[in-house]
Amino acid sequence: MKKYNLIAIICFLVLSAFTVKTSTNEPSSKYKCMVQLKNYEGEGAYVVVSVVDKDDNYLKTLHVLGDDEKWYADLPKWWAFFEKSEENIDAMTGATIAGGERSIFTFEIDEKYMTAGNKLRFETAVEHQDYHVKDLEVSLESKNLKNKFEGTGYIRYVRILPN
Repeated sequence: MKKYNLIAIICFLVLSAFTVKTSTNEPSSKYKCMVQLKNYEGEGAYVVVSVVDKDDNYLKTLHVLGDDEKWYADLPKWWAFFEKSEENIDAMTGATIAGGERSIFTFEIDEKYMTAGNKLRFETAVEHQDYHVKDLEVSLESKNLKNKFEGTGYIRYVRILPN
C-alpha cells in the first residue's frame, strides 16, 4: 500500500511541475485580433493595445507590437502610464509591422473591464513621423468585440473576433 501512495505522490509532483498557471482568478475572455496598416514610407509602426476608462485613464496594456523598449517613449501617453505601473509586458510583445503589413495576435480581457465607458484603444507611432494616441478606439462591450473597425492614423482597419 505504501508503494502505491509513493507512486501517487510522485505522479502528483511531476504533474504539478508541468502545470502552468495561465490566468488570474478574474473571469476573462480571449479575442483574436488582426491589425492591417495603411501603406506608408518609413520604419515599422509601434502599436499598443490598451484598456482605458471613460476619463482616458489607462487600466491595462493588452498587447504591444514593437519589442524595443527604447522606442516606447514615442508613445508618450501610454509610456507615462507604463513607466509608473508594474505591468510585465514580456509575454505580450511582438515585432513592429511596416506600412501595408498586418499582424494577427490574441489578447485576453478581464471581465471586470467590460463595463460601460471603458474602451479598447489602439495607439500608434512611427519613428520620426506622426503619433496617434487614438488611432482607433472601440467601446468595450462583449457584443461590440466581433467586428471590423477603421483606424484614423496608421491603422487601415482592425478585425476582432472572440477566440
